[in-house]
Amino acid sequence: MVSEIQELCSYEALPMLSLNHVSLLCNSVRASTQFYRDVLGFIPIKRPSTFNFNGAWLYNYGIGIHLLENPSRSDLDKLIAKRPINPKDNHISFQCSDIGTMKRRLEAMEVKYAMAVVEDDEGNVVEQAFFHDPDGYMIEICNCEKIPIRPISYNPFIIKDPETCKRRMMNDSGLVMELKMMESLSMDLMNFSF
Repeated sequence: MVSEIQELCSYEALPMLSLNHVSLLCNSVRASTQFYRDVLGFIPIKRPSTFNFNGAWLYNYGIGIHLLENPSRSDLDKLIAKRPINPKDNHISFQCSDIGTMKRRLEAMEVKYAMAVVEDDEGNVVEQAFFHDPDGYMIEICNCEKIPIRPISYNPFIIKDPETCKRRMMNDSGLVMELKMMESLSMDLMNFSF
């Protein structure tokens, strides 16, 4: 698995290290803390006592979840939990090494979930489990490390518009060969750099 991707531009590298936390509004800090602790294994940690609102901080797997109680949420917001489980909806994704264990945990906790499978161009298969937390936020558990992380590089020699390509080929018979050679060279150079 690739842990870092080199920046492919001329800008100064940013001093970013990692995702620190996700902050979620919730109707009940107690219910949400119990869910993230019991279902996903997050551990409550101390948060600054200077906050003048109810909340909780949880931590595990190198990431924090900050729960902020917001009892003034409208009744419409509670409908979020009634939405169908949709993998194309906004969600937080956690990578895991054993989908089977996660499925058994969800079933034991009586959490409804939907499974999806993704296969990339090289035949790598990823399993995904999607479910809602008590406030309707979508969560994904996946074994996404099976799909390699590869930066998409810009190749100025690939013509994306077929009509432009046809017009250019009619005007310059040598252009076709030149474009194919440059595209091949570009792809070979990209293979060397990763």
